Amino acid sequence: MTTPSTFHLKAVPAKSTETRATFWSQLKASLAMFSNRKSAAGLIILGVFVLVAIFAPLIAPYDPNAQHLDETLQPPSFTHLLGTTHIGQDVFSQLVYGTRGVLVVGFLATIMATVVAIVVGVTAGYLRGWKSESLSALSNVFLVIPGLPLMIIVASQFDDPPLALIAAVLGLTGWAWGARVLRAQTMSLRNRDFIQAARANGEPLHRIILVEMLPNLMAIIASSFVGTMTAAVLGLTTLAFIGVIPVSNLNWGTILFWAQQNNAFPDYWWWYVPAGLCIALLGVSLALINFGIDEYVNPRLRSAGERARAMKRKGMNLTTAVTQVRTESPAAVPADTSPESTTA
Repeated sequence: MTTPSTFHLKAVPAKSTETRATFWSQLKASLAMFSNRKSAAGLIILGVFVLVAIFAPLIAPYDPNAQHLDETLQPPSFTHLLGTTHIGQDVFSQLVYGTRGVLVVGFLATIMATVVAIVVGVTAGYLRGWKSESLSALSNVFLVIPGLPLMIIVASQFDDPPLALIAAVLGLTGWAWGARVLRAQTMSLRNRDFIQAARANGEPLHRIILVEMLPNLMAIIASSFVGTMTAAVLGLTTLAFIGVIPVSNLNWGTILFWAQQNNAFPDYWWWYVPAGLCIALLGVSLALINFGIDEYVNPRLRSAGERARAMKRKGMNLTTAVTQVRTESPAAVPADTSPESTTA
């Protein structure tokens, strides 16, 4: 008599559907706002300016302050790529070294303004009562402070104000708008379920703000950073062009200042056109970066951009109107079988 065989079933562990987060996946997720072509082009242009500012001594062929009196007001040539000034200074060398001054002041002012905007805006949005209203009133006061008269007053107290002081004044007058935007966004976040759960668990205030809120505000902060840097660069070049900043602080605005003072308009175009183009190109790069951030923040823009890129990959032209065309022949249309037609 045979006994029935026994079968032993071995439990197979279920495969986990969760994907492990790696460094590269987190980096890709954090840079998702720069995935479109416009923002990538803006980053490339800005990166070129940063490299020019870093390697200015290697790129510039001459000392920007060196005078060549036998080569005054020379047009562009192989010797001087962008010509010379009224005292023989090489315009290309001045443009390269001026990039460093513009970016240093722009980044310093933007970092200062962004830090103050985050501290004031997020704190004012999370707190309630008189504390929130006081910080909001402080933002409104700094929002209406004119930066140009304040910069003139500060610059008049120094014979040669350093770049850090100029950046501090620009940053002091440029944080209020970003703080108001962050306050409004934080007020909408503080009533979310995950914030209420963190508060119910007894988490401290600094952890709620740093861990729970700031990751959800990074896109807004990045957009504010780009907008503040644009305003800082335009403010610096404007102050230099009107002569508020001493001419010893070489930047694109001082190049335009000397060109205007020596009647370079319009004959000696090589003296002022390159500096103006650099200002415009830097503004375009920051605007393109800001466009990518706006598309990432706004779900409607993000979905519209994804649909447009998908249509382009399929070879469809987005500018042509689509018209529905009936492809059935007249013979395929069934005859009219209504009572009126039959009786007729």
